[in-house]
Amino acid sequence: MGYLWSFLGPNGAIVNFAHRTFAWNSEARGKAHVYVVIIGFSFSDYSPKYLYDYEDIKGEPHEHIVPSISPYLVSGSMMVVTSRNSPLCDCPEMEKGNQPTDDHGLTFDDETKNRILKNNPEAAVFIKKFLGAEEFINGAVRWCLWLKDTNPKDWSGIKEIRERVEAVKVFRLKSKKEATRKWAATPYLFTEIRQPEKDYILVPRHSSENRMYIPLDYVDKNVIVGDSCSSVADASLYQFSVLNSEMHMAWVRQVCGRLESRYRYSNNIVYNNFPWPVAPSKERIADINEAVKGILETRKKYKGATLAQLYDPETMPKDLLDAHKKNDRLVDKLYRSQPFTSELNRLEFLFDLYSKLIDPLLIPDKKKRKG
Repeated sequence: MGYLWSFLGPNGAIVNFAHRTFAWNSEARGKAHVYVVIIGFSFSDYSPKYLYDYEDIKGEPHEHIVPSISPYLVSGSMMVVTSRNSPLCDCPEMEKGNQPTDDHGLTFDDETKNRILKNNPEAAVFIKKFLGAEEFINGAVRWCLWLKDTNPKDWSGIKEIRERVEAVKVFRLKSKKEATRKWAATPYLFTEIRQPEKDYILVPRHSSENRMYIPLDYVDKNVIVGDSCSSVADASLYQFSVLNSEMHMAWVRQVCGRLESRYRYSNNIVYNNFPWPVAPSKERIADINEAVKGILETRKKYKGATLAQLYDPETMPKDLLDAHKKNDRLVDKLYRSQPFTSELNRLEFLFDLYSKLIDPLLIPDKKKRKG
């Protein structure tokens, strides 16, 4: 999106009408489920401009006459959201997880872990739980060798560990990428290490587009986060609340990348550009903290259920949905007292807020918005 419109916009392209996402109907037998948008743009400015929104993507459109249409198909300017290396607002940094580049030498399943420990109980201190998106959402169990800041004399004599480290070295040396071949010099380490030093919120980088909310959770600092996830270290319940809100999800659905149709959440595009609300009062923080605790406590009631099952729109427990809706209402009020009437309404508000945050003419002091 950013790349396309960073070219079209400066060359004078203007969106004159647009249909937001809707289901494409076809008479074909065995038709695929396809969702489309229609954008009518030119290098001439026509008025009025028409924006068509679908409350139900399979229903009829609602027509809106607007002064301008942004590349995100909301009323607004031709501004695009581009990659940022740090958050726009005053909030904790989000980091991509640790990348093993190991051909499953440093990461392994339950059976392998048990075999290693059966033969070498002393290896337990070098094995840590590993969470990628698959493990986190679907409840799979995975482990890894975590040899960062260890003394080689303590593990180099353990046959199973030594063999795995040697296999990683061979794998990396065979790579066509020069950087990977260089990492063969330290085959006992992940190639990219960004492990939080404090407990963290884990955010899977890929998640089903059918979910109302991307599943998040607090994770112990001793659990290694994989590169298919991101982490926000030492995050408060308030920050968990906003990230797990309908307001944030509206932003995600609009600006995130896609893998097939799944959400592809990124720190540089989605998180770092998200316009957080003004820092709330202590009273509102207290209410929000209780709402988040309600979400987390409700999850605990469903022992054995995976996050995939809890957040599947067809199986999500009603009390969990109710807990999220309570949180949504509290977060909405942090932005404004007037209720939001639709997804389009939320997006127009968020993009207007975003434009004010990044436009130095509108924010002379360039101070970060408290989040």
